Amino acid sequence: MVLGEPGTGWRTQRSCAGAFRATDTAPALVLAAGASRRFGGAKALAQWRGQLLLDHAIGQARQLSPDVRVITGCRGPLLPLRAQRHPTSWLFTPQWRQGMSASLKLGIHTLPPRARGVFVVLVDQPLIDSESLCRLRDAARQEPELPFAADYHGRPGVPAYLPRWLWPALMTLEGDRGAGQILKAAGAHRLAIDGVAADVDTPEDLANLRRSM
Repeated sequence: MVLGEPGTGWRTQRSCAGAFRATDTAPALVLAAGASRRFGGAKALAQWRGQLLLDHAIGQARQLSPDVRVITGCRGPLLPLRAQRHPTSWLFTPQWRQGMSASLKLGIHTLPPRARGVFVVLVDQPLIDSESLCRLRDAARQEPELPFAADYHGRPGVPAYLPRWLWPALMTLEGDRGAGQILKAAGAHRLAIDGVAADVDTPEDLANLRRSM
């Protein structure tokens, strides 16, 4: 599949990698564009064990790929300024109000022709451990044409790996729909990933996770 040229609704915000060239063929997208209304503020900038949730998510994504791209939106200019870890690129979507679908579409538009697939990571799942991420990475490397996803009690979800042949379906998403239904329809291989159920939607969620550690 050959992707068309990106339209005027996207732009690269800032690259922190200079002449960096990824050796992997599957970049990782970190979705951090939402308004976090239930959290009541910039969830990505909340503290988690001495670092921002955003920094932690970038670290998680780096375990999947050396090419990490963070999609920003509601607080686009602020996140790169506050982050201590920097990805390969910061990408801004002005369509962030349309939900997760806008972030996925933007991320896919920016992927290089050599990419065989893409990993997707959320900013609010801090309990996902390195061992689980490595299993996802290794599964995708061994079978790059197959989709892999976290197992949510029999349903596939993120973090996930989506091979290139699934990208046209992702480009049809609308609103706050993620990749779950597309992964299900494609028969994605589900992996047991510790911590996927413990996401952070509210300050209370974050406080509960802190107490559990």
